[in-house]
Amino acid sequence: MFNMLYAQIGAVIVIAVCMFAFLKGDDSERIGAGTYLLLWFATVLVQSNVDGERPFGMLVLDIGYLAILCGLSWKSRRTWPVWAAGLQLLAVFSHILMMVDVRLPIASLYTVLNLTGYGVLACIAVGTFWAWQERRAANLE
Repeated sequence: MFNMLYAQIGAVIVIAVCMFAFLKGDDSERIGAGTYLLLWFATVLVQSNVDGERPFGMLVLDIGYLAILCGLSWKSRRTWPVWAAGLQLLAVFSHILMMVDVRLPIASLYTVLNLTGYGVLACIAVGTFWAWQERRAANLE
């Protein structure tokens, strides 16, 4: 998977955003980034075992991450988990759409999953930035 330039660029973006969240974020940003990174690696492993069929393992991972984001939305005072959960819900419904209508090409599912994944990363990055700025404004850093 990492033999193409766009995959390597995507990997650098994922790792950079997650490192930013680990270094400058609060607990909710660290939990969101940590689970994103863990599930990203798991998705790479699951995706390499798919032979042209519908990726049910990726559906299970996406549902799990949706549950984690919903828990973060419920317990956190931040707004980024709500936006990230909405994007992740779009990814889960894309899986369901692919199961219902088998005429759609699998490339359309991967396109939606990639775009929503980058959207979730953007939510984590923005949430981390605002948490960092709030701590700086309160002179806690």
